[in-house]
Amino acid sequence: MPDMSSPVGRSGRAADILAMHHAGRKGGTPQVLRWLANRTGADVFLMNPSGTGARAGTFPSDDTARAACLRGAGDMAERGLQSAVIDQGELTCFILVLDNDRTLRAPLLTAVARRPAAPDLPVLLADAVSILGLTWHAEDARRSRQRLRTADTRTREAVLRLLMDGQTAIAQDVAGALRPTLPEVMQMYVVEGPHEARSELALRIAETNKDAWVVPCPVYNDHMLVLAPPPPCPTAALPVWATHGSTAERLRLGVSNPLHLRETATGYAQAFHALAAARHRTSRLSTFAGEPDLALTIGPAVAAWSDSFLSPVRSHLPRRTQDPDGPQLLATAGAWLRFSSGAATALNIHRNTLAARLAHVQELLRLDLTRLADQSALALALHAAAGRTASHRSDGGTGEGRPTPPPSLDELLVLPRVASWAHRQFRPLQDTGTPTPVAETIGTWLHLDAHIGHTAGALSLSESAVRKRLARAEVLLQRSLTRPPTVVHDLWLAQRALELTGR
Repeated sequence: MPDMSSPVGRSGRAADILAMHHAGRKGGTPQVLRWLANRTGADVFLMNPSGTGARAGTFPSDDTARAACLRGAGDMAERGLQSAVIDQGELTCFILVLDNDRTLRAPLLTAVARRPAAPDLPVLLADAVSILGLTWHAEDARRSRQRLRTADTRTREAVLRLLMDGQTAIAQDVAGALRPTLPEVMQMYVVEGPHEARSELALRIAETNKDAWVVPCPVYNDHMLVLAPPPPCPTAALPVWATHGSTAERLRLGVSNPLHLRETATGYAQAFHALAAARHRTSRLSTFAGEPDLALTIGPAVAAWSDSFLSPVRSHLPRRTQDPDGPQLLATAGAWLRFSSGAATALNIHRNTLAARLAHVQELLRLDLTRLADQSALALALHAAAGRTASHRSDGGTGEGRPTPPPSLDELLVLPRVASWAHRQFRPLQDTGTPTPVAETIGTWLHLDAHIGHTAGALSLSESAVRKRLARAEVLLQRSLTRPPTVVHDLWLAQRALELTGR
């Protein structure tokens, strides 16, 4: 071992320091610890100030080594030491503090070597302290930022779930701890594309639109949701960030109409359908362009029907305190109708819990949710209920005399304005009044509960051919048909209305 005070020793020490700096730049703390272990033959690691567990490196399994580490850490804590050397049995344990400020709870650099330890080991460890202090603090800061980002993301996802369930007031209370506040009138954007491009867009939005909310989609990994106030200038259809060159080149955007905050679920569905259209456009961007939804088309009569339809679930009282109540069951059903099996992820519940809740809803409402007819009725009832506040709900009566019974769904669907609405839903599929193969496929698919296999059999087609026709229908309708949330429930109701009116 060269004398560290000699020119040769100083040269070797400088080379070691440079090597540790290189290791730190290349692989951070773990790489420096590996270099020290390879250089000295000792077990080198970081441990907590309590001496009870490694933070980096391999904590020794030998009882003697563990006892030496615990003893040294205890002595340093008790006496306020910055370093310690413990001889125990055939081992020597070197312990050094990475940071002089013990209140930061910085870890301890520890090396356990067989006696006699290499003469240069203490010097190497002393030189490594400053390098490891820098790498550890940088990594600890990154971990702290990641924890903050994770907490922020989870809070935003919770707010989104509340908004999607129609619990606007609670969502606003939860969002009050974050910035910005939720806008009363908003547009929803669904952004699709690579993670890196979505992250860049999120940063651009944070810089240019302080009032926007950015939330990772809880269902689709390649989606990001943006909830923002409409552009203040009426002539500006979209904010600057949505039409930025790099966004248009790498991402696809679907945009909803301006809606009240309580209509967040509708905004999401609109933006998702617009995204389906954007996938087939060179601009890679589309704004929702559709008819007024069915509940608005029907008018006030849908309120009485919806209240009557959902009453068995609304009035449900759980047998046990841990069981879901009526509003929770309705929220689960709404999420399932929007996201299908992805509802478990959106609600952050197990898929078995999802199945059990849906079975309970079926039992209370006497529905078969494998049938598209029952799904569509439930979807309309939930949408109608979410579209109004409690003060606007019908009480089922006229205010005088005997209560008026609510209408049936079929009675609502035969209204002339509903028949006109239904005809417009299928207009893009028509070709000079003659049913096309795509229109025929859609009709059969709806009659067979949207089962591709059954549709293929009924039309003597392959499943691949049916999927291609559905994809073509998506382009014509500018709506999503196979990836939820879909327009399938609206189409079934439209088809039912046309059948009832003979159109």
